[in-house]
Amino acid sequence: MITGDVKSKVDAVWDAFWTGGISNPLEVMEQITYLLFIRRLDDEQTRALNKANMLGRDPEGNPFPIGTDEEGRDYNDLRWSVFKNMQADDMFYTVGERVFPFIKNMRGEESTYAHVMKDARLTIPNAAMLVRVVDRLDKVPMENRDTKGDIYEYLLAKIASAGQNGQFRTPRHIIRLMVEMTQPKPGDRIVDPASGTCGFLVAASEYMRENHADEINSGAGREQFHHDMFHGFDFDNTMLRIGSMNMLLHGIEQPDVRYRDSLAEANTDDAGAYSLILANPPFAGNLDYESTAKDLQQIVKTKKTELLFMALFLRLLQPGGRAAVIVPDGVLFGSSKAHKTLRKILVEDHKLDAVVKLPSGVFKPYAGVSTAILFFTKTDSGGTDNVWFYDVQSDGYSLDDKRTPLLDESKLGVLAGELSDDEHAKNNLPDVLKRWFDRNDGELSRERTEQSFCVPKDDIAAQDYDLSLNRYKEIVHEEVEHRAPEEILDELDRLEKEIVDGMTQLRGMLAGGAE
Repeated sequence: MITGDVKSKVDAVWDAFWTGGISNPLEVMEQITYLLFIRRLDDEQTRALNKANMLGRDPEGNPFPIGTDEEGRDYNDLRWSVFKNMQADDMFYTVGERVFPFIKNMRGEESTYAHVMKDARLTIPNAAMLVRVVDRLDKVPMENRDTKGDIYEYLLAKIASAGQNGQFRTPRHIIRLMVEMTQPKPGDRIVDPASGTCGFLVAASEYMRENHADEINSGAGREQFHHDMFHGFDFDNTMLRIGSMNMLLHGIEQPDVRYRDSLAEANTDDAGAYSLILANPPFAGNLDYESTAKDLQQIVKTKKTELLFMALFLRLLQPGGRAAVIVPDGVLFGSSKAHKTLRKILVEDHKLDAVVKLPSGVFKPYAGVSTAILFFTKTDSGGTDNVWFYDVQSDGYSLDDKRTPLLDESKLGVLAGELSDDEHAKNNLPDVLKRWFDRNDGELSRERTEQSFCVPKDDIAAQDYDLSLNRYKEIVHEEVEHRAPEEILDELDRLEKEIVDGMTQLRGMLAGGAE
């Protein structure tokens, strides 16, 4: 959690762009990402030189060469700690004409970050604005890993609050719910085929640090954690840069975050390569058959991206691999042949574990679409026994465009602990997690009138594999007692007699007054 002082420093960086004429929040984020990458290179250079001095040998792992380039210019000038003290025009020239070309053409580092920086360019228009941005960004503390990650998440939230590119941002408390339910473990190979800002991968890495610190801090476990656990694909280069930096600032040294059109024909070389999928793929749109991988069409012949992604998940998972993915409600009850075929595959050929229905306002203000989280395990041999359903009615925030917190911060999120009945009514997520781990025991006996319940596979098959919660949920209607018709008629006769008697008395009184 970052303090108000740090937030004000980050806001000052953001404001420097806006007052300087760069108003596209995604462009602002991209430029900040470049500058943070350049600042990171300076930190690496410092560590490499300090280590070399201690050991009395030549530097190793230093991003900037020692000495001068072919034009006799000192490579040391490319360091953040050096150019930040230059005169405005000298800084502008050095950053635009030397630093950015250098990071675009880095050949010595075969990391994700070097690859996604290959198209980097400085779009800050003048020297005065660059000085303001560098000066303000230099004041933002980036020494601590947790602080780095929190600062970048705060910047990502500013993209969303600016009202653009919200489709790239899944609410972090929903991501955390999915991670807590799937429980990543050492040795997992985790993939998000529509990674965006890498929010799912970041949350999975934080879960690993909190729950498996000993296993990932040394030896083979550390190597696998930093180099082979996290994989993310996207076909938007800007988002790849932002996602890669998000992973870097959360302490992941070499994640596999790269350009890929996940549904394209060419990408068939990693079938069965992953043990866990966490994703919120694009919902809308249709693709041409010709541009879609043929093996996906063999699973489910469709143009709909949400169904093609489901087929992709099954292809990417190894046997025993598990998935938690957000889907639009149409996937649950769509009546087309492709919809039904896909649901039947999940239920009959693999193990469908759960359907967690989300409130329709979860993705506001960007979309009001109704969604659910599907949890399933790839088995290739069936295994569905009972499917667990949960009807999330509140996630801790208002379901309007403002998404205002309904509880104190300590009572929000999936790890809020025990909540009172009133608090539970405003935040269902802790109860989701608690009941998920009881789904094969106490949940089996819960009535379908309750918020969560289990449905046997045979019942689902009988409903043509419809997975919508309302298909199985039973509504308790409040019993209303009706009076017998004879009693009502007697009451009407009595009232009519009282009216007639009253009118007779009134006429008598009026006649007496006239005399």
